[in-house]
Amino acid sequence: MVDFIQMIVSGIAVGSSYALMGLAMVIIYKTSEVPNFAQGEMALVSSFFAMMLLTTFSMPLYLAFFLALVFAILLGCFLEFAVLRRAKDPSILGMIVITIGIEMIIVGLVSWKFGAEQKTMPFPIGPYDSFMFWGIFISKLEVLTLVAAMFLMGVLFSFFKYSKLGLAMKATQQNPTAAKIVGIRTNQILMMTWGISSMVGAVAGLLLSPVIMQPYMMWDPMLKGFAAAVMGGMTSLPGAVVAAYMLGIIENLFGGYISLEFKSVVAFVIIVIVLCFKPSGLFARHYVKKV
Repeated sequence: MVDFIQMIVSGIAVGSSYALMGLAMVIIYKTSEVPNFAQGEMALVSSFFAMMLLTTFSMPLYLAFFLALVFAILLGCFLEFAVLRRAKDPSILGMIVITIGIEMIIVGLVSWKFGAEQKTMPFPIGPYDSFMFWGIFISKLEVLTLVAAMFLMGVLFSFFKYSKLGLAMKATQQNPTAAKIVGIRTNQILMMTWGISSMVGAVAGLLLSPVIMQPYMMWDPMLKGFAAAVMGGMTSLPGAVVAAYMLGIIENLFGGYISLEFKSVVAFVIIVIVLCFKPSGLFARHYVKKV
């Protein structure tokens, strides 16, 4: 029984990283209807930027992380303005290919600048620091990631539901032409959306950095975050978070009881099953655009 509870707890913990990446991908999709496959690498370069500030410039941790989040926002805004916006009448497939190209470019630049070997992010909480309750181990870093995911989910939910900017983002996603007619500056909205999404992803990268830090560290969290976003519904913030935790738990139970080697495949098997029966995801409303 203790082993079962341990796997549930560990699944919730790893689901927090998936949840943050899922939130980041949903934010962009809600506005542009384009899945951003460069999301993980945007978080990657922000994490390495924080490490550079800590090791090269000896900045305090709080200042380095704050500047890394600012850098992430500026990076997202820059990529939307300088790359995505310059595409001439792109299709959805074309936009996806562009994000994959950005992903490869960022990985190449990080590998060139910092090298491909494993690095260590200076952090006050070590990857093995943990609490123990009734025989159950809970990592302090995993608790911090869980708290960050819950906090960001609450902030983003309130932002999209009650703020003028959040409502403008929704309007831009549903009908860009109508949004322009009523005075919404859709280009600025898209740019800000990329900035906010990049910042959320950077939080995931910064919290993962004390455990593993190398140029490919965000590939697995990004793919699992995308899986969670699809499973929960690409337009549902709470859905992406709930699906991320479901995914983390199911993945851990599968690895513990069935096969550790095929553990990573579980996420994509679940996606196929969910999309066969509910194409919009578990928690998103299905709607048809009228033309």
